[in-house]
Amino acid sequence: MKLENWGLIDYESSTARQLEYVDQVSLGAEEKVNLCSHPPVVTLGRGTTPDDLIGWSGSLIETSRGGRATYHGPSQLVIYPILNLKSAHASFAERDIHAYLRALEVATVSCLRETGLQQAEARTSQVGEISLTGVWVGEKKIASIGIAVRKWVTYHGVAINLSEDPLAFSGIRPCGFKPGVMTSVEAELGSPVDRENVINLYGQIFMHTLHP
Repeated sequence: MKLENWGLIDYESSTARQLEYVDQVSLGAEEKVNLCSHPPVVTLGRGTTPDDLIGWSGSLIETSRGGRATYHGPSQLVIYPILNLKSAHASFAERDIHAYLRALEVATVSCLRETGLQQAEARTSQVGEISLTGVWVGEKKIASIGIAVRKWVTYHGVAINLSEDPLAFSGIRPCGFKPGVMTSVEAELGSPVDRENVINLYGQIFMHTLHP
């Protein structure tokens, strides 16, 4: 499994690159864990409803991932694992999408606790008729999870809010919640985060959790 850091990349380019990797991995190429962030954009998952948008005036992109509307921006770290579910992994069984989601939750919680947020925990929330997974610190949501699978290969993944961003989640109901429910690592720690150190730490934890 290979770790790649794409840096700041627009959402559509990242999706195109993911799909290229999906095709390659489905044919036997090495699996990848990709780290990046995006310019400000709201993406609309398959479960998005019309009332998820309450005034957002920036870029909007429909996406194939699960979940509802969410914000992506440079204040986040986004992790896109490209894994072949046709093969058994140490963290989950062959073709077990639910177990893969649990593995993503474990990796995300481990990252946040390593940063110092010991209250971090995975939680599945029922929003209308849709069950949404994410990671919370107390009553605040700090990371969103939304995946897609093609040819039994995963793409999309996890968005972790690292730092404060005045644009983040304004004008939408993120994952069906009020904007004020969202928080960041920086806000919860009460101090700035060293982004590069966090990226390196999180990348290694995801690699180890998904493929020990």
